[in-house]
Amino acid sequence: MDRTPPPSANGSGAIHRFRSELRAWRTRQGLTQRALAERVRFSRETVAAVESGRRYGSHEFAVRCDEVLGTGGRLAALWPQVAAEQLAADGRRGPRFGKVAGLDPASGAPAVRRDARDPEAVVAAIDELRELIGQVLGGQPAADLPPEPSDGRSGRP
Repeated sequence: MDRTPPPSANGSGAIHRFRSELRAWRTRQGLTQRALAERVRFSRETVAAVESGRRYGSHEFAVRCDEVLGTGGRLAALWPQVAAEQLAADGRRGPRFGKVAGLDPASGAPAVRRDARDPEAVVAAIDELRELIGQVLGGQPAADLPPEPSDGRSGRP
């Protein structure tokens, strides 16, 4: 969904406007953070973190807030600028090596981010995970791992 912004991003352009607009519209509608969270189907913690600048929201979060708060699409309209500032902030922090999907397991190069809605990308990610699991289990290819018991038990304690 969202990432933690660097401290310098808290007062920056579109991100600051997004936070301010969200809080203003929520309070104008007489909603608490919890009430808004329930209506947009995100956690209260997410609403609070986005409003305070501890986290970025997502495009989906912006769209749902627009619908609930009746903003006429103001938050979603700010989203492209928020995303651009978020990418710029991520670029200043440098690549995230060593995290899941941070490195290509075959080459060690930074992995290309994939769209989780793309079925081919999901299959490729699963294949990469299977390969990593095989490497962790001593070089045994994941395809050669023993199958799960057919009686429904996982074989784990």
